Amino acid sequence: MITVYTGQGKGKTTSALGEALLAYSKGKRVLVVQFLKGSTYSGELMGLNRLGIPLIQFGVGCRWAGMIRTGLKHCTGCGECFRQNRTPEIGLEMVHLALQYVSNEVQANTYDVIILDEVSHALNRHFLGLDQLSELLLRRSSLHWILTGRDMPDTLKSMVNSWWELTMLKHPFAKGVKSRRGIEY
Repeated sequence: MITVYTGQGKGKTTSALGEALLAYSKGKRVLVVQFLKGSTYSGELMGLNRLGIPLIQFGVGCRWAGMIRTGLKHCTGCGECFRQNRTPEIGLEMVHLALQYVSNEVQANTYDVIILDEVSHALNRHFLGLDQLSELLLRRSSLHWILTGRDMPDTLKSMVNSWWELTMLKHPFAKGVKSRRGIEY
């Protein structure tokens, strides 16, 4: 089973994590791999860690992550952490490491559900080929895969079972409300 959460709105990772929590509550072994994200502070990182669900980040992180985690600083949404990961010098290596890690876990039959969070960015920046991803997804049919990220390539539609397009209709950001700890991050 392969599920995609894509679109320009919020909620892609949140939807995937909702499925992860449901699977975990039923005794399924769950892995979350984040592409081109690293040592950023996020609520999902802390929450999943408390539950014992591994979330592995493959990317360079925010220089302020430690202070944000403790509440001494607020995430300003500057995007520096995302821009660094989009350079080929960093991105190619991180995506290769992520792909190798996931391949090893699939081979070892460690998990029942694997979430490839923000994998669309790796695809769209050509750090990961569609053929590489397809080969990984089809390697073990008993796995439930969840793929997230904006602008997921339409060419994947033919191989997925469920495709969700999330669109933001209204959000406090539009009125200048800053991101809220425990809600947006």
